[in-house]
Amino acid sequence: MVPILEVRDLVKRYRTVNAVNGISFSIPRGICFGLLGPNGAGKTTALEVIEDIIPPTSGEVLYDGAPKSPSFREEVGIQFQHTSLLHFMTVRETLATFQKLYQKTESIDFLIDICRLRDIQGQMNNRISGGQAQRMMLALALVNKPKLLFLDEPSTGLDPQARRYLWDIILEIREKGKTIVLTTHSMDEAEYLCDDIAIMDHGRIIARGSPAELIRAHCSGGTISLPRANVTMNPADLPFPYREVNGWLDITVDQVNTGIEKLLAMHVDLNDMKVHSPNLEDVFLRLTGRSLRE
Repeated sequence: MVPILEVRDLVKRYRTVNAVNGISFSIPRGICFGLLGPNGAGKTTALEVIEDIIPPTSGEVLYDGAPKSPSFREEVGIQFQHTSLLHFMTVRETLATFQKLYQKTESIDFLIDICRLRDIQGQMNNRISGGQAQRMMLALALVNKPKLLFLDEPSTGLDPQARRYLWDIILEIREKGKTIVLTTHSMDEAEYLCDDIAIMDHGRIIARGSPAELIRAHCSGGTISLPRANVTMNPADLPFPYREVNGWLDITVDQVNTGIEKLLAMHVDLNDMKVHSPNLEDVFLRLTGRSLRE
């Protein structure tokens, strides 16, 4: 089957800087695809080129097996991270207004129900909470019945309950056959929502796969954390790599059970021990580094 989106050798250059440096990938239909990367990795620029907001320097983007046509913007949905809404309009009135911008549209009642807006449809836009506003943005991105939906950090600024509520709505939308392209700095969000992930750094894609595949490929083993006071010997004498952080020793082991057995044999006090299995955040940090970039 032809992928819904295919990116071929995409380059975006600003003077002497290649923000996007020859990336290629394809996205099959009906999945949630995550594009991840640290600040400055090039993912936002790549997404803006794919969304037809800015032109590429070179390369091409195919939609439904063909170059993007002028109707592309009519056929995809985009939820931006920040969108200003008119305060003097209600939620339902806003949906009705956006509906008039497109030829092919979803019914307002469908949008209200799938995005859980029924209880607030009569409220003014400036009277809804952050979580309600994000669900409203999602409904606006669905107004034109898109087959392909772009979500830019959809849960930024939400509390844990509102985030999980929004995630479940996104999964329901995917189950209805939509293809979703997601950018996020939340590795929890990516691991929960994404079927497939590409990690970008320095304008290139440096890893690709499902969350489970990325974890297996880049972060085997686990971490045993112990209070520093529990380890009376010189930590350098431990048969494992370690690092000391805020009074704790984080000990990296290839096999958690074997590591615990060795620590017991060395008479290390395992009280208050914490065991951490690798997750997508560990993969991200291992591939892109721990130093903060501005």
